Amino acid sequence: MTASPEDQTSPTTLRKVIRAAAMGNYVEWFDFAVYGFLATTIANQFFPSESVSLGLLKTFGVFAVAFAMRPLGGMFFGVLGDRIGRKQILSLTILLMAGATTLIGLLPTHASIGIAAPILLTVLRCLQGFSAGGEYAGSIAYVMEHSPRDKRGWYGSFIPVSTFSAFASAAALVFLLEHSLSADAMASWGWRVPFLIAAPLGLIGIYLRLRMEETPVFKALAAEDNTHAHSPLRETLQSQSRLILRLGAFISLTALSFYMFTTYFATYLQVVGGLSRPSALLVTLTALVFAAAFCPLAGKLSDRFGRRKTIMFVCGWLLVMVIPAFALASSGQLLLAIPGVILLAIGALTANVVTAALMSETFPTRTRYTASAFTYNMSYTLFGGTAPLMATWLINATDNNLSPAIYLMAVAVLAAAGGLMLRETSRISLVDEVEDNSASQTAPYSMQRSAR
Repeated sequence: MTASPEDQTSPTTLRKVIRAAAMGNYVEWFDFAVYGFLATTIANQFFPSESVSLGLLKTFGVFAVAFAMRPLGGMFFGVLGDRIGRKQILSLTILLMAGATTLIGLLPTHASIGIAAPILLTVLRCLQGFSAGGEYAGSIAYVMEHSPRDKRGWYGSFIPVSTFSAFASAAALVFLLEHSLSADAMASWGWRVPFLIAAPLGLIGIYLRLRMEETPVFKALAAEDNTHAHSPLRETLQSQSRLILRLGAFISLTALSFYMFTTYFATYLQVVGGLSRPSALLVTLTALVFAAAFCPLAGKLSDRFGRRKTIMFVCGWLLVMVIPAFALASSGQLLLAIPGVILLAIGALTANVVTAALMSETFPTRTRYTASAFTYNMSYTLFGGTAPLMATWLINATDNNLSPAIYLMAVAVLAAAGGLMLRETSRISLVDEVEDNSASQTAPYSMQRSAR
């Protein structure tokens, strides 16, 4: 195994890299998460309706519409990131996210300006989605292109840690507000506080991002061929189409499981389980802290056992555990709901960790940002952004409280079919071997393994 640029990064530099990438990612997803945890309040403020379910459907509909912008953002920022580098783009994405979130906190409600309120909310959510489209894939590529090949799962896991921590912080803040404020105060101004916090957090994130250095892997590619350091969008989508479909199939499960338990479960615990809003947020917060704490362990195990075995574990775990998870969550008892949501969290956190590694290991450097951002965001648009909406609709349509669990099981089968068509990538170099391997993806896996 020859030395490559990412293997030569010092531990001190790696710590700085992870700090800057993770903190910026934390700010992005804190801003994005607040909307989901305030869904019922937002429904009352922007989509007043006599039907609670109808108001939630409209609120989650805006949640889903924002995700439609994520593939566009992924392609836009991905092409720029592959052309000019990772650093500048990551500074821009956090600026857009923080600005849009702050403006949501300042929006007049439906009672003040009528139909203009939900329209403006939708526009700002779309801007959030556009920004988020370039964030996660860029953060992952930035960390992975600094990390030694035998520890990419471990180092990369700290980006999902920052994501789960961001959702946990958002849940904790909303919980504290609802616990300390009256219902009238929460409806009047309390719901705006989490959105307005985006402004100072965004400034911190931008400061850290502007101090980052470009990755050694991108520098090496640019130095070798400065005129072809990236592929055009059409060429990227054509040359990587099979890999995009296979990886996208697996990421569909990552997206669905993530948003089922981070965003929708708080609503499920209230509407189906009958828990109070503070109790539901407490259950979700417990699971989010658990997920953040165990991501590094999942990364270490993924490095040890490989990506394919981790994929098999994720799909198998969710197929077996999702029905018990939803059944416990719908029991209406706090002490049963917590282990129920943790069962789902185990699958979601492991899926997120292995996805982080696969996004960078699957694609060559010249297309990594574009292809991984497009794949990730398309899957999250189709299965993550629609998760709360689909779950709410399925329960209403089937009158079966376990129908969201059955839906997740079906997606787990799809994820296994696509994910296990990917080759093992846990030890490859991101500089040279990925470039060669991208052309060999059409060969049967057995032939690839024997060739190695």
